[in-house]
Formats: sequence, structure tokens, C-alpha cells
Amino acid sequence: MNDLGWDEFQRVEMRVGTIIKVEDFPKARNPAFILHIDFGEALGVKKSSAQITVLYTKETLLGKKVMAVTNFPAKQIGPVMSECLVTGFHRPDGAVVLAAPDLDIADGTRLA
Repeated sequence: MNDLGWDEFQRVEMRVGTIIKVEDFPKARNPAFILHIDFGEALGVKKSSAQITVLYTKETLLGKKVMAVTNFPAKQIGPVMSECLVTGFHRPDGAVVLAAPDLDIADGTRLA
């Protein structure tokens, strides 16, 4: 594995946001949701395609805080333009567990 320099790490903007809308994404190759995430005044609402349907439902995602990389270029995923990368951890069975703060924090706060 290559070591990552501090300057490189600081360029990655990981911010917390709140999921305010969840849509089914039937045109995705693998089961996925389209998430609308509020990152506060500075960044506003961004969309992300997320393959997290194994462990989460639309109802359990609504209002959930998540961590996302917000400074990747937007990526076209089928008919959806994904504007941020929601982070999570793969379990051995392939399901994704979302990375999220354990206490309340303002939307848009950057990872320290």
C-alpha cells in the first residue's frame, strides 16, 4: 500500500450531511438508492447513488447523518449525476454499513 501524504489527505473534503430524500433507482445495474443529502449552507443539497439496499430502507435512511466525499468530480451513473461519494464499510457478505458520526453535528462540517 502506498503511504498518503498529509497534503494529499487534506485535499479530500469529507463532510457530514443529512439525508433529506431517498428515491428508488430501478435503472441501476445493482440495487441502489438515489440519496439527496443536505450539506448545509456552504454546499447545499447534493445527490449520490448508493448501493446500500441490503441493510437500509428508504424509511431508515431518511434523516440519517452520513459522511461523504464532497470534492470528487460529479459522475454520471446511468441517468443520475452523482455529486458526492457516500462512505461506508463492506461486510464479508458484501453489504455496506454507512460511515456516520455517533453524535449530532452540523451539516457541512468537515472531517478533522
